[in-house]
Amino acid sequence: MSKASKTDWKRLSDMPDSDIDMSDIDELGDDFFNHAELRMPAKKSVTLRLDEDVLTFLKSEGQGYQTRINKLLRNYMDVQLHRANHK
Repeated sequence: MSKASKTDWKRLSDMPDSDIDMSDIDELGDDFFNHAELRMPAKKSVTLRLDEDVLTFLKSEGQGYQTRINKLLRNYMDVQLHRANHK
């Protein structure tokens, strides 16, 4: 992000759910849940060549380095798509 967030994340984290105003959000009824589908993006196995120090760093953060690589790439993709849609 280019600007620092002015959100008081600590206050929000400490806020009980009962203090959250959800009056402008419609309730999701049985009809919604009876027709809801969980959709997970399909995964595709690829061979990827990374700089050794990059891979070492990602692995040093513990299990799930491939998931972290995917999240990093997804974040990059989302930013690029957002930029393209707001030109």
